[in-house]
Amino acid sequence: MHGVVLGKFLPPHNGHVYLVDFARHYADELTVVVGSLAREPIPGELRWRWMQEMFPGVRVVHLSDENPQLPEEHPDFWEIWKDSLERVVARPVDVLFASEAYGQPLAHTLGAQYIPVNGCRQLIEVSGTAIRNDPMACWQHIPPVVRPYFVRKISIFGPESTGKSTLAQALASHFETLWVPEYARTWLEPRQGQVSLEDMPIISKGQRASQEALARQANRRLFCDTDPSATLLWSQELFSTCPDELARQIGPYDLTLLCDVDVPWVGDSVRYRPENRKQFWQRCHDLLVQENRHFVQLQGSWDERWEQAVAAVLGLG
Repeated sequence: MHGVVLGKFLPPHNGHVYLVDFARHYADELTVVVGSLAREPIPGELRWRWMQEMFPGVRVVHLSDENPQLPEEHPDFWEIWKDSLERVVARPVDVLFASEAYGQPLAHTLGAQYIPVNGCRQLIEVSGTAIRNDPMACWQHIPPVVRPYFVRKISIFGPESTGKSTLAQALASHFETLWVPEYARTWLEPRQGQVSLEDMPIISKGQRASQEALARQANRRLFCDTDPSATLLWSQELFSTCPDELARQIGPYDLTLLCDVDVPWVGDSVRYRPENRKQFWQRCHDLLVQENRHFVQLQGSWDERWEQAVAAVLGLG
C-alpha cells in the first residue's frame, strides 16, 4: 500500500510530525510531497531538506509548480493538481492522508482512499501561521531541525578584554539557553597564542560551525561570544590582508551587543595589542554600520552593561 501526504510545511511543526508518523505507520510505503510557491516566506527547497532530514526512511519530493491554491481560483483546479502530483509522485497512490478539508476531494481525484488524520489538530494546537507570527511562543512545537531558522542569534562583539565571554555566559544562564564560545581560543591556546594568516579561515569557519551546531539545542535565543566578522577585522589588524573566504562565513544576527573599552585590560596568551583597543573598537563600530547590523553599544560598569544587554535582548521579543 502506497500512501501520500501533501503539505506546505510552512514551516514543519509537531502537528506535521504526527501526521507523517501516522501515515508511515499506516502505509507500507509513503511519499511526502512538499508543495511550495516562489512567493512564500520560507524557501520551498529549505522545507524539502528539513522534511528529508526529519524523515530519513520516507521518500520526500518537492512540488514547485505555481498551481492555484483554492478551487475557486481555476475551473480545472483538481485536474491541475492531479497532473502535478502524478508527475512528482510517479507511481499509483492507494491512500491519501490529510488533516484538512481538501483531503477527500483530492483523494477522489487521484482515485485513492482518503484517510483523515484529524488527531493532529486536536492534540497539537499549532499552525505554521502561528509559528511564523510568533516563533518564541510556539517554540515547543518547532522540531529541532527547524529551530535554527527561528532562533534569535545575538553576537557579543568588540575588542578583547571587554567582558564578552562573561556576558555571553551570564546572558545564556539568565535566558535559560546556550552560548557559543570563542573558537579562536579553542584553536590558539594549544599553540600558546602563535597565530598566522593561515589560521584565520580555520577560526572563522570554526566559529560559524559551532554556532550552527548549537543553534539546534538553543532555547529561543543563542548568545555568541564574538562572530566571524571579528576574525575578518583581526586578519586585517594583524596581517594587513583578509582571505576572501572570511566574508563568506559572516551570517545574519538579530542583535549585536558592542562592548566598549571603558573597562580594565586583563591580558592572557591569546589577547593582542592592548594599546590599540580604542582604535579597534572604532573599526568594530564602523563594520557593524557598514553591514547594516542592528546593534546596541554597552558602556559603563558591569552592572550597567548587564542592564543594557538584558533590555536589548528583551526588545527583540
